Amino acid sequence: MLVYAGISLDKVFDYSEYWEVARGLYACFDCTATMKSGNADVYENEIPGGQYTNLHFQAHSMGLGHKFKEVKKAYAEANKLLGDLIKVTPSSKIVGDLAQFMVQNSLTRAEVEERADELSFPLSVVEFLQGHIGIPHGGFPEPFRTKVLKNLPRVEGRPGASLPPMDFEVMEKQLRESHDDDITPEDVMSAAMYPKVFQEFRDFTKNFGPVDCLNTRLFLDGPKIAEEFEVELERGKTLHIKALALGDLNKAGQREVFFELNGQLRSVLVKDTVAMKEMHFHPKALKDVRGQVGAPMPGKVVLLKVKQGDVVEKGQPLCVLSAMKMETVVNSPISGTIAKIYVSADTSLEGDDLIMEITE
Repeated sequence: MLVYAGISLDKVFDYSEYWEVARGLYACFDCTATMKSGNADVYENEIPGGQYTNLHFQAHSMGLGHKFKEVKKAYAEANKLLGDLIKVTPSSKIVGDLAQFMVQNSLTRAEVEERADELSFPLSVVEFLQGHIGIPHGGFPEPFRTKVLKNLPRVEGRPGASLPPMDFEVMEKQLRESHDDDITPEDVMSAAMYPKVFQEFRDFTKNFGPVDCLNTRLFLDGPKIAEEFEVELERGKTLHIKALALGDLNKAGQREVFFELNGQLRSVLVKDTVAMKEMHFHPKALKDVRGQVGAPMPGKVVLLKVKQGDVVEKGQPLCVLSAMKMETVVNSPISGTIAKIYVSADTSLEGDDLIMEITE
């Protein structure tokens, strides 16, 4: 038996076999479409290695996979726009968000600088310019910062110095009231650091139950027709399930899924998210009509800040979109009155989908 540094190579070989199987399970997330070798262009665009694959996957998810070369070029331009940042987490993500925003909206660096006072930038870019992650080496880029922020508040100095202290006991009490006492110390820390992600996780587990009982392949891909499998909910409580058939797509974008549960025939309606995306019908904003506000990039409406009949000023926030960990505040391109709103909270949009109309 070969032993190096006290480690048996036979044990190392076992790990290799394990990771070969694991990689197969997560292949659907593998960004190897254009990355089958090393990429020397990082010397030009300065995308950190750890971000490169994330940015590639994010671009694909947002419908920009076929424009990834443009995204990489825009990354270098976005970096210059923001003052040539030292790119680590989270500053590198901010540059990536701006790069994808530029490609999605076919904007050059010069156009972004010229129209900075009217564009709806990703929230990460706005908060960076406000000073939420501190002052970058060399200071903020001007007049770009002033044009983007207009009258928005700014954080002067180190953000942590002005943050109010976190009362973990109060937070734990609030979480227990919201989630029926089913709260651990880890939950409290998660909610403190990532409140939105924690709430999404809790909503997911409330809707779908203990999915951690499923193995990785079943969770990611679902069972094949006629496949039988077991799910152990707890010791001594095991469900025997057999997938039987899928029904036709209905008008609501749902399919009836037929299966056996412990020998009993059951069925449930499930949203077909892929088919719903293909069924997406939404009017597009006309770029030559000043009062039509379109989605600057694909995403879901998470917050509407105005209602029909409201009077708004140019640059005023109208709504917030979210996609792939990137939030975008959509601002009013003109001053006027909200004539009609075409979306509501949770509406999924593609790029340029019409959000609302404003009359001057």
